Amino acid sequence: MSTTGKGTRLSFLDRIFDTSLILKGLDGVLELVGGVLLLLLSPKQLTSIVMLVTQHELSQDPQDFIATHLLAYVHSLSTSVTMFAAAYLLVHGIVKIVLVVAVLKGQLWAYPWLIGFLVLFILYQIYRLILHVSLGLIALTLFDCFIVFLTVLEYRKHLQQREVPSLKGGSVAQRTGKGK
Repeated sequence: MSTTGKGTRLSFLDRIFDTSLILKGLDGVLELVGGVLLLLLSPKQLTSIVMLVTQHELSQDPQDFIATHLLAYVHSLSTSVTMFAAAYLLVHGIVKIVLVVAVLKGQLWAYPWLIGFLVLFILYQIYRLILHVSLGLIALTLFDCFIVFLTVLEYRKHLQQREVPSLKGGSVAQRTGKGK
């Protein structure tokens, strides 16, 4: 979790950082669940589920944008596409959960890994946006950029907090004059 140096009260930015990380972790859990479901369900079963879920909406509005696009997409699913999506969601979800939990626990090694991981996915998302503009993907990309920015700030703060005690007290060799 974020700290203020004395561990008392979190700043507004710290609370936003923690909240954003928790949202990212919940997103990882949803990806994990989605990946497991894709592994367990065949494309035919997925089509049946989507048809069942969208049936009521389409009976009221046969031109419903989301329902018609969802049905069109699920009808085009193949086993190989489903397996790729499952692997992608599982790996992405697991890595995200592990890194978010480690950062929330204050593990310094996780900060650069989280930053690198998110930057790679931001680059992939930009590539996807070049191919096809999507408001949802734009929002996700901006959210990821925001989290990278906050993570860099938080990482720098943790590094500075680690350096401050060593600068005040110095090392044992510096204080005793030995070790030159």
